[in-house]
Amino acid sequence: MKTLLVGKKIDLTSFMDKDIVEIEKWYNDTYFLRFFDTRPALPHSRNEITNEIDEIKKSRDKYGFAIRDKETGNIIGTCGFEDIQWNNSTAVVYIGIGNTEYIHKGVGREALNLLVEFGFYELNLYRIQLNVIAYNEKAIKLYEMTGFRKEGVYREFVNRDGRRFDMYLYGILRTEWEK
Repeated sequence: MKTLLVGKKIDLTSFMDKDIVEIEKWYNDTYFLRFFDTRPALPHSRNEITNEIDEIKKSRDKYGFAIRDKETGNIIGTCGFEDIQWNNSTAVVYIGIGNTEYIHKGVGREALNLLVEFGFYELNLYRIQLNVIAYNEKAIKLYEMTGFRKEGVYREFVNRDGRRFDMYLYGILRTEWEK
């Protein structure tokens, strides 16, 4: 039996109080925010971040994880599920690597694989989906390498710097993952 949420380079864990300081740096980095979310890249205070994590912990339709370097135990990103519809066995997945030293090191792929595996085998989901802004080419490559398929386009959905960008809908079914 495989240990859930444990990878070769990283582990997915709960959030710790000490993580808030690092997460606050990411949530005050407009570059990170413009790839992580479609909302305006507004800075977040420690209190706002703590409240957001507390809401996830209390929620019945969200799960959030800290992505940790296996050797150091330091948080390097976040990932999780939101908008879980238990009756339909579906959820939206998200992932963000905040520590730029870990970009292009395979940790995003490992984290996403662990998360999807958890979703299908522990949460008993059938469908996992995500949205990604068209200019986020690195993320799109990651999603496609993981087995997600492009299913639709929200045309000119995101407004950034006076330009409009499409947002793509990607999804993966449990039967596709198991192949």
